[in-house]
Amino acid sequence: MKRVYVAGKFSGNNVLDVLKNIGKGKFACTKMFSLGLDPFCPWADMDYVIFNPDGDFNVERFYQYSISWLKVSEILYILSGWRESKGAMIEISIAKKLNIPIYYQDDISIEDFAKEVLNERIR
Repeated sequence: MKRVYVAGKFSGNNVLDVLKNIGKGKFACTKMFSLGLDPFCPWADMDYVIFNPDGDFNVERFYQYSISWLKVSEILYILSGWRESKGAMIEISIAKKLNIPIYYQDDISIEDFAKEVLNERIR
């Protein structure tokens, strides 16, 4: 089992941009899961709000929640477009401080990343 924290752009200039970013994030995490990895999907946070619209949530709580998962992850995988995400930049900084290996989608596809990570486990 490899715990992979997946980071990337969440917010956007309008609701359509946000929905597209959520779709890209959830798609990437679903793909990783289907390839045998165990991704943490920050974009799934939206479900906490959608299924409990009267909940007393705030953005800071979601940041804390996500970072707690990053700290126990074995790998950080960064989706394309991360340079436009303040959150992803913070996550990269934290991963570097914790010596968590970082992979970038711009450098390695999800499929090749999964093969590489899973082959490490087999050796």
